[in-house]
Amino acid sequence: MPRHSAASPIYTALARLANFNSGRRVLLASRKTSSSSARTIMSSSSSSAAAAASVPFQSPRKVVKKVLSLSQSEGQGATVRRSIGGHEVRNLDPFLLLDEFSVSKPGGFPDHPHRGFETVTYMLDGVFTHQDFSGHTGTIRTGDVQWMTAGRGIVHSEMPAADGVQKGLQLWINLASKDKMIEPRYQELESKDISQAEKDGVAVRIIAGEAFGVRSPVYTRTPTMYMDFTMQPGSQLHQPIPEGWNAVVYIIEGEGVFGKEGAAPASAHHCLVLGAGDGLSVWNRSGAPLRFALAAGQPLNEPVVQQGPFVMNSRAQIQQAMEDYYYGRNGFEKASQWSSA
Repeated sequence: MPRHSAASPIYTALARLANFNSGRRVLLASRKTSSSSARTIMSSSSSSAAAAASVPFQSPRKVVKKVLSLSQSEGQGATVRRSIGGHEVRNLDPFLLLDEFSVSKPGGFPDHPHRGFETVTYMLDGVFTHQDFSGHTGTIRTGDVQWMTAGRGIVHSEMPAADGVQKGLQLWINLASKDKMIEPRYQELESKDISQAEKDGVAVRIIAGEAFGVRSPVYTRTPTMYMDFTMQPGSQLHQPIPEGWNAVVYIIEGEGVFGKEGAAPASAHHCLVLGAGDGLSVWNRSGAPLRFALAAGQPLNEPVVQQGPFVMNSRAQIQQAMEDYYYGRNGFEKASQWSSA
C-alpha cells in the first residue's frame, strides 16, 4: 500500500480506513461481576408436547431487546445486516460486531487492517478467499469457519471466489488488554470438521463451546460459545449458557419463540439480546425450519475504544495503532510492501 504525504499520519491513516466506518466510538464496558457458571445443565431438546412445560433452568433467559437488522452498504459493493455494532446494539461485551453479509464479484472486502480483537467468519453459502500480508492464504466454503486472531496487527483481504451471491456471518470478539498485542494466528475448520450433534428435531453445528454433550475443538482466548442451530417444526431446545455471560441470538431463517413460551415469535434477520440467566429455551411452532446463531461470551469488563478496525482500551492506544499502521511498525512492518492479488 503506497504511503501518502500529510501533516499528520493519523489523518492519512484515517483516510485509508474510510470504508470501515472510522468514526470514533468510545464504549465503556459494564462493570458487572461475572461468573463462569453456577451449575452444570446438559443441553436438551424435545418434540413431545408432554415435555413442553419442563424448562430445566433455575433462571431462564428472556429476550430483553429485539432489533431488526437492516441492510446497509459495507466494504466494496457488499451488503451487510449489522446486529451488534449498529445504533441499536453498540456492543455486547465481549462482542463488538455481528454482520450477516452478502456480496458478489467484483465486490468484497479489499485490503484492510485490524488490531486488538478476533474475527470469526462463518460461510452460510458460497466461497470466500482470504489473503494477508504475511503470506497466509485460504479459501472457506459453505459451512467452513475461519477464526482469525488479529492481535498486534494484520492486513488482509476477504473476497468472493464464486459466481452469484456469497453469504455468511462475521462476528468480532474483543481481546482482553493483556492479549491485544499477541501475535496473529488462525484457526480454520472445514465444514466436515465442525462438531455437530442432533437430537429430537434439533441439529447444531458447534463453532465454539458445547451443546448436547459435544464440544468444539476451537480454542477461545476470550471465553465464548458460538453455535448454529436448525430446529424442525414442533421441536424445542433448552441450551445452557453460563451465568454472567452476555448472549445474543441472530435469526438466519424461519420463525421461533425465544425465552418464554408466551413470547411473541421472532423472525429472520432479528437480533435478540438475552437477559441474565443460566439457559435459553426456544420453541419452533411454525410449519418451517428455524435456523439461528447463538453467541455468548464472558464479559471482559474493560474500557473499549474503537476506531474502525482498531479496538483498544484508550485513545492513546488507538493513536499508537494509527501511527504504527502508517509507519509500518509494531506488527505492521509488511503493510507498505503488500497488496492482495
